[in-house]
Amino acid sequence: MIKFLGAGKETTRILAVVGLVALNSSVVMADDGEKAPPTALTIDHILGMKTPADVRISPNGKWVAYVVRRLDEKKDKGFSQIWMSSTDGKNTVPLTASYTNASSPRWNPDGSTLAFTGKRGKDKDAKTQVWLLDLRGGEAQQYTHVKQGVSGFAFAPDGGRMLLTIKDPKPEDVEADEPPEPKKDKKKKRGKDSPKPWVIDRLQFKRDYVGYLDRRRTHFYLYDGEGDPVQITSGDFDDRDPQWSPDGSKIAFVSKRHGDPDGNDNSDIWTVEADADAKDHPLTQVTSNKGPDHSPSWSPDGKSIAYVTGIEPEKLWYATDHLAVIGADGSDAKLLTKNYDRMVSNPTFATNGKAIYFVAADQGNRPIKKINVKSGKLSTVTEGEIAVRSFDVGEKDQTAIIRSDHNTPYDVYLQKKKKTMRLSNLNKELLNGVKLARAERLKVSGWNGEQVESFVYYPADHDTSKAYPTIFVLHGGPVSQHDTSFDAWGQLYAANGYIAVLPNPHGSSGYGQEFSYALNRQWGTPDFADVDAIADHLVAAGISDSDKLGVGGWSYGGILTNYVITKSTRFKGAVSGASEVNHRANYGHDIYQHFWEVELGLPWENIEAWESMNPFNDLGKVTTPTLVIGGKEDWNVPIQNSEQLYQVLKRRGIETQLVVYPGEHHGIRRPSFQRDRYERFLGWFDKYVKGEMQP
Repeated sequence: MIKFLGAGKETTRILAVVGLVALNSSVVMADDGEKAPPTALTIDHILGMKTPADVRISPNGKWVAYVVRRLDEKKDKGFSQIWMSSTDGKNTVPLTASYTNASSPRWNPDGSTLAFTGKRGKDKDAKTQVWLLDLRGGEAQQYTHVKQGVSGFAFAPDGGRMLLTIKDPKPEDVEADEPPEPKKDKKKKRGKDSPKPWVIDRLQFKRDYVGYLDRRRTHFYLYDGEGDPVQITSGDFDDRDPQWSPDGSKIAFVSKRHGDPDGNDNSDIWTVEADADAKDHPLTQVTSNKGPDHSPSWSPDGKSIAYVTGIEPEKLWYATDHLAVIGADGSDAKLLTKNYDRMVSNPTFATNGKAIYFVAADQGNRPIKKINVKSGKLSTVTEGEIAVRSFDVGEKDQTAIIRSDHNTPYDVYLQKKKKTMRLSNLNKELLNGVKLARAERLKVSGWNGEQVESFVYYPADHDTSKAYPTIFVLHGGPVSQHDTSFDAWGQLYAANGYIAVLPNPHGSSGYGQEFSYALNRQWGTPDFADVDAIADHLVAAGISDSDKLGVGGWSYGGILTNYVITKSTRFKGAVSGASEVNHRANYGHDIYQHFWEVELGLPWENIEAWESMNPFNDLGKVTTPTLVIGGKEDWNVPIQNSEQLYQVLKRRGIETQLVVYPGEHHGIRRPSFQRDRYERFLGWFDKYVKGEMQP
């Protein structure tokens, strides 16, 4: 028997049958028994979707555990639940209750238990802890009792120990553990819950979703289930991404430990002995590259470490992230993807140690690639028009994958050599009978005559004899890409009678470093030229109605929208989401001071460079009705610039609205606000692009 965690009463079910999900749900039928006509995708469908994350194969290769995330509009919050699917494709079982939050599933190497992080009970101040679920049955047991909570964990190879990632406690939490001092007088003291001032002395002094930063850092601890965890890293540095060596003697991790870590991006790979009984824990620096090194992965024999490296830090996020391998002692560093000009991530050694798997951003796809460590031979593991979010390699290199395509939301798959099996179908019932858009690649000649690519979403009932109202959906980044995964915005616009264009203009990843670096110091120049050229092509081809064009995006997509409306009057409606419009005003207010300084110099010294690409200076040219929207607590791209954009447009008499979501950061998480955002984007474009009367 297994008892599933719940905020209220517990539910007990037999493991073999609990929550069994059939992958072949029935076809929706009309009342008269006939097959129901297809329906269009709606916001209800989008908010009702389930999304998998953090996939992990069991040691015996028979199960795959993963997180399933969903939104609950009645409770107005999101939930994450741990599920597992059998690798024969027959069974899918939820392991934790649907109204608790559980994440980071990790198998004990002996396969006896599954650990995860979460909170339990009704205590609103409860901290995240590690829990253990015995696969033979029984209730999940709390494994850690860390006062400030646990940020992450990793089983040792022998399964008897765990590495915990813990942030330093607050001073008041330390003081609370000490005996109270004798009362000396009766002076009035500040109440326990009264706010205290932030006292800040760091160069990087704020972070979105965190707030103002103090000197509390994140470090590693060893824990065997008894007593207190033993700290093995320390100092005024943050440590992250710990990875056990195969023999359990060392931990490889990432940290910035040279100079002021707030003033550079030079992270390195380090190792520390995993010995709780040692008097001290000296570190070994493995990499010494001047750029960022991260994402370590041990070879099966423990002699080398694969990692991702940036070899041109002066080019910031425009530079290609390469795959490298180095001896565990720091010797014989080797760049493996020097001739593969694509962003790489998530390196993982093959079980025989002869090759390394990784995910690449490659021309709108996100495939898993495989490279031979010795020969450098590169091959594609996941062929076709798909996007991989994450993967886990098990014995004999069977690989669990979370992947998607234009018409299939993310799901869990298992790949053995060239054979692929679908293990989950989380949204089959939800999308049964829904007719989705058709997506096609489009290439046109853009800035400087260079080819630029887009994904064009056509309505399901598209009539080639008609020109359609068209929305340009601009991606964030700037170094990112629209890919071949299911795109809710593209599908929603197409379902509402628009053609949706998802361009990958200059600055996008997936097309090489030169293509990305073209945006350096000239935001809004090459990428606007690309968008304009795509619009020219679609109008000339009779695909898009020249009098019904709209543009919008979030983050850098909103920033590019601001450039577009200052350079062109062809767009009849625009939505600027979580954007910047006055870059110099953002210095010291957003979280990017280091990146601004590297790209543009100090704003009080290199004024010309800053002002040359500042769209605020051209807001007097805007004629496009523009909806301005963002989160009140956004410290990534603060709402301040959105307010300035709105103020100028309102002052000039341009049709505009400012929408600010209380309590929200850069991403909008509350389901009711997500619905509101979808409705406002659609409503704005319906009014100003289609010209429809609003109720």
